[in-house]
Amino acid sequence: MGRPRKLQVRYAQRMLTNDTRRAFIRTAAGIAAVAPFSNAFASALLAGDVTTGEGDFKYRVEHDWLTAPEGLAWGDTHGVAQDKAGNIYISHTVGGEAKKDDAVYVFTKDGKFIRSMMPQMKGGGHGLDTRTEDGTEYLYHCDVNHRRLIKTKLDGTVVWEHGAPVEAEFNGAKCYANEGDWNATNVAFSPNGDIFVGDGYGKSFVHIYSKDGAYKQTICGPGSEAGQVSSPHGLWWDDRIGTLAVADRGNNRIQYFAETSAGQPWKHVSFVKDAMRQPCHFKTRGDTLLVPDLSSAVEILGKDNKSLAILGDGHPTNLRGVARKDFIPGKFVHPHSATFLADGSILVVEWVPIGRVTRLVKV
Repeated sequence: MGRPRKLQVRYAQRMLTNDTRRAFIRTAAGIAAVAPFSNAFASALLAGDVTTGEGDFKYRVEHDWLTAPEGLAWGDTHGVAQDKAGNIYISHTVGGEAKKDDAVYVFTKDGKFIRSMMPQMKGGGHGLDTRTEDGTEYLYHCDVNHRRLIKTKLDGTVVWEHGAPVEAEFNGAKCYANEGDWNATNVAFSPNGDIFVGDGYGKSFVHIYSKDGAYKQTICGPGSEAGQVSSPHGLWWDDRIGTLAVADRGNNRIQYFAETSAGQPWKHVSFVKDAMRQPCHFKTRGDTLLVPDLSSAVEILGKDNKSLAILGDGHPTNLRGVARKDFIPGKFVHPHSATFLADGSILVVEWVPIGRVTRLVKV
């Protein structure tokens, strides 16, 4: 598997030489002890036998499947997407040791590094998705450091970029007093060509834009009631159902919205609360919905949105600030985004300052 596999081997070997250590990490509740790794567990990782899930949803865990090449360094790994050619794009905040400011790294489908780009997003690389429009593929980026929504070609050439929709109104009132009130986290794509934009780190509105970047409408705003959202961190047009799914992270739920009629207010359709902690974003494959959850797990939901599997559940341990050697193999820290790759495997990126990209391969 090349460099990624070698990194996994080194990781396991370090554990084998220090199976008696205990890592102590600070959590919101205080100090929690993590049990020492065993030789058997480290040997299993070395052999590629660390798995998660069960039955039809059992996966081999390959931590650090993608690694930053020499001279580059991950920051918080926030976004992941794959284009039609199979190339993989990772959006991140850029690590302090990086010699270039590029916030997007690009790899082949086999994990070989190709190039880096988007230095203007240093510190803010966040939401990332691809879409084909009139036969051309584009990337949509959310830069949470500079509060920008950016559309580019696959090579990073900017098509357009926008800040806050200061003209936006909802229920007869302006959404934003100033541009600093807005901070988009992710986008989703409507079948009619429009773009949904979630103001996840701002005032908690969800807006609609045209593919040319023009503001059109605001469909929901802040709150905890049906039809209201708190930190709408991720969005996805769920074609299994034909409605918009919103990762209503601040309310610990998924919420679905549908259009009443063209140009009219959108309405609340339903909630998904079971197995939800802090859902971040979505992807679909067939009848399944993939939900990376910031609270240390990745969920897979069936067509009825009932939980089919919870993968790599590391809850309630919080290892965000510890060294990589103290991460627990097979357990997630803070999944922030995930996608089904073309080959059916799952790629997960995590909100940790040293970044981590994990591949889950079905077994």
